[in-house]
Amino acid sequence: MTTTSGSLSALPNAGKEARERRERTRMLAGGLLGGIICVFWLLPLLLVLMNAFKDKREYNLGESWQLPHSLHLWQNLQHAWAQGLGSGFLNSLSYGLIGSAGAIFLASLAAFGIVRLRIPRGLWWFLLIYSGTIFPFQVYLIPLFKAYSSFGLYDTWGGMVLFYIAICIPFCTFVMRGFFVSLPWDFQEAAKLDGCNDWLIFIRIMVPLARAPMLVLLLFQFTWIWNDLLFGLVLSKSESVRPIMPTLAGMQGIYSASDGPTVIAAVLIASLPTLLLFLLLRPYFMQGLRLSSVGD
Repeated sequence: MTTTSGSLSALPNAGKEARERRERTRMLAGGLLGGIICVFWLLPLLLVLMNAFKDKREYNLGESWQLPHSLHLWQNLQHAWAQGLGSGFLNSLSYGLIGSAGAIFLASLAAFGIVRLRIPRGLWWFLLIYSGTIFPFQVYLIPLFKAYSSFGLYDTWGGMVLFYIAICIPFCTFVMRGFFVSLPWDFQEAAKLDGCNDWLIFIRIMVPLARAPMLVLLLFQFTWIWNDLLFGLVLSKSESVRPIMPTLAGMQGIYSASDGPTVIAAVLIASLPTLLLFLLLRPYFMQGLRLSSVGD
């Protein structure tokens, strides 16, 4: 009888040990798989960094997977910046910051009016604004080029900023509308009782509450503007106006065969702003996505 009781009491311990072994095996397999994925993901980046340190002669005569024997990264970065990338970098930086901030502000005003002020036919106004995302962007190329040429906006800094603000408004309105729908009405009614008008409610209450989704939109729209190639090629031609991606594409066509390290250094420069912006706004990323999707 004692032996039977001991055997029965040992069964739960054996089952627990088996579960722990399976859990350790799953963790080990997951870690191994994650390590393999990280290696394959980091390998291209490692090759880019290795070749960015090489000079032109070492790059042309050696293999891309060989370790660099010289440290010419700073010289390559300086050469890439001087060959036109600097102006494209500054242009895209201004387009990204002003275009995304302007679109977020105007979209927030539109969403506030549609949702919180309950303007007549608010849903139809929202659908009209959001209809800008229905068609492929390529549909706008010819009408936009003709309109810009007619009104003197072609190849101008102001024309590029105006376009980027306009093209980003529909998606920003969609996100901000979802956020404003999720907010309670109590504090807005209390603010009106205290004498606040609609503008003060928007500036002093809505904007601080919407900081997280606004910063997420800033990240998304800045990244889109920074990576834009199509409209930068169509709406600009001069070095003083052209964004960074068309400039980078032009450098690739000129220097890819004769000076590979310069092109690679230019790619590194072009990848820095969006990476830094993501690291800076990372604490607000998931919070902004969660808040903006509550009302959908």
